[in-house]
Amino acid sequence: MADSQAAAVSSSTLKIDTVSISETAKTASAMAVTSVAAAIAAAARTGSEARVSKAALAAKLLSLSGVFAVRKPKGPTSAELLNRLKEKLLAEAEMPSPEWTKRKKQTLKIGHGGTLDSAAQGVLVVGIGRGTKMLTSMLSGSKRYIAIGELGKATDTLDSTGKVTEEKPYDKITQEDIEGILQKFTGNIMQVPPLYSALKKDGQRLSTLMKRGEVVEAKPARPVTVYSISLQKFQPPFFTLDVECGGGFYIRSLVSDIGRELSSCASVLELTRTKQGPFTLEEHALPEDKWTIDDIAQCLEHCSSFLPAELALKKSKPEQVLSCEYITLNETKGEDDGIKTL
Repeated sequence: MADSQAAAVSSSTLKIDTVSISETAKTASAMAVTSVAAAIAAAARTGSEARVSKAALAAKLLSLSGVFAVRKPKGPTSAELLNRLKEKLLAEAEMPSPEWTKRKKQTLKIGHGGTLDSAAQGVLVVGIGRGTKMLTSMLSGSKRYIAIGELGKATDTLDSTGKVTEEKPYDKITQEDIEGILQKFTGNIMQVPPLYSALKKDGQRLSTLMKRGEVVEAKPARPVTVYSISLQKFQPPFFTLDVECGGGFYIRSLVSDIGRELSSCASVLELTRTKQGPFTLEEHALPEDKWTIDDIAQCLEHCSSFLPAELALKKSKPEQVLSCEYITLNETKGEDDGIKTL
């Protein structure tokens, strides 16, 4: 009897446990389904938020407008650097993408004014959005350079990238000799542009014609302005100049002319542009790790405070526009006074 009752109790307990286990399994399954659903919903929200965030970032990029400056290193041409800047901005905003390429009216206008040679470094002024209309006015402002020249050596490009074409003694040249002739290169002077330059003949760059081995005649001397020039350092054969000049001026020609004036020859070893218009290398030029949409937006806001009012209101027509769908590069002016717009 006792065994029978024990069996009945055990059977009852088993039934209760089976029911409990079954209910627990159902509850756990329901919770799992709910968790999965929640996770899917969260992922969907995250994806949606990411899409909204990227769309907002793209819209912010396209709304940028004004003039700022970047720090150009040695090596790339000014056009190559502008392409790099453009690519970084488009990549950050994930443009172009299918949703943007369908919207033909959405364009990114970006350009630079005042080309720096590939071997040069320093301030490169960039216009974005309506800022591309301001670049022509920016070119008329003064520029400042630190140039290191090398006496006794002339090259076909007038700098260290070219082939040596002449060598002359320089051992008798003194610091006083250099300082004594600088006055001849101050004020409104005439200057012959280099043969290796972006100036054109029959629609082609002189530098391109030179590289092909074609005979190229030098451009006639043209008026340029030097506001100030001083000798900063002299350690033969090297001399360092601080030059502030106007548009269309070639530092390479200046150094070459100084060499000739000293009855020797000279070429540019290093060149750094420290200022263009109101933009200085130390205060305003963004290094490459700051080429982001937010950093440029902040820079534009800061720089707008010291741009002349008449510059901001200028309504000149931009010379070229880069669509997000098409990449083009157009040269519109000379090497040192070029506006390049992508």
